[in-house]
Amino acid sequence: MKLSAIAAEIGITAASSLDGNPGHDPNITGVAAVDQAAAGTLSYIEGNKFAQFVGTTGASALILPQNPTLQAQATERGIAWLSTADPRLGFARAIGLFYTPFRPASGIHPTAVIDPNATYGENVSIGANAVIQAGVHVGNEVCIHPNVVIYPGVRVGDRTVLHANCVIHERAQIGADCTIHSGAAIGAEGFGFVPTAEGWEKMEQSGIVVIEDGVRVGCNTTIDRPAVGTTRVGRGTKLDNLVHIAHGCQVGEAVVMAGQVGMAGGVTVGNRVILAGQVGIANQASIGDGAIATAKSGIHNDIAPGEIVTGTPALPHKVFLKASAVYRRLPEMYKTLQRIQKQLQP
Repeated sequence: MKLSAIAAEIGITAASSLDGNPGHDPNITGVAAVDQAAAGTLSYIEGNKFAQFVGTTGASALILPQNPTLQAQATERGIAWLSTADPRLGFARAIGLFYTPFRPASGIHPTAVIDPNATYGENVSIGANAVIQAGVHVGNEVCIHPNVVIYPGVRVGDRTVLHANCVIHERAQIGADCTIHSGAAIGAEGFGFVPTAEGWEKMEQSGIVVIEDGVRVGCNTTIDRPAVGTTRVGRGTKLDNLVHIAHGCQVGEAVVMAGQVGMAGGVTVGNRVILAGQVGIANQASIGDGAIATAKSGIHNDIAPGEIVTGTPALPHKVFLKASAVYRRLPEMYKTLQRIQKQLQP
């Protein structure tokens, strides 16, 4: 594609090297990381951290921030450029022009096992050895890859993709335009046991999991159903690999969770929350809208909306930084304390 055509497709209309120079409109054959780009490829620069690559990249074109210095450097090297307030978003859209994820053709593989009481819409794809049990309803244009197992009573919304070897347990409800990646288990029973004098007695998990529209669930992520009621994941939320959402959790809209986030039962997560890798959240904690927990934070209490927390136990981020500075000085402070103690001895 011509660079000008890419700009039109991804919605970039700000200043570019094409302005006043329509003859310099390179053909783009693909996209690449800025440090690996070759002639014919498009890449991007996001902020000052990567600015040095303008002088070394082999890309034929760049998506740049609205930074006149970087734009002048690219022009000096003969690199065509587009500018936008969010180069990463522009590049993400450009990738979609050159790459289409694998999707099998519509149809039902002869080895799929589908209960006569299951129903499905138009243009579905059901792969080899998939199992769809009684009472399941699958919407239009759903793609079910090989070895997927769907328990009784499940509903799957239009255009959702279930990747190979994921399992959807009984009565779970999955919205439209969702993606469930390989190995995920949706709606398995929650970890519910009651202590007795004889040991632990199982509490049956009779609730359901509801996943709203546009949710993406990473590989080997688990979302458990509760004893009663609902475990819910809100619209547009994105879960990385190896995330665990326990029974009865309520996760809001447009939440992002990185790998190995784990939450105990009954946790409430507001809208637009960001949980970095290996964040752990204790039973019944509440995370307010727009809060951010940095990697490995251990959250034991409620977090206010918009708060940024760090550490275990989690502290407000600015407090954590001050405490870390003191922590680094503990050996020095200990030696000072020892000298004071010796001076005070009679």
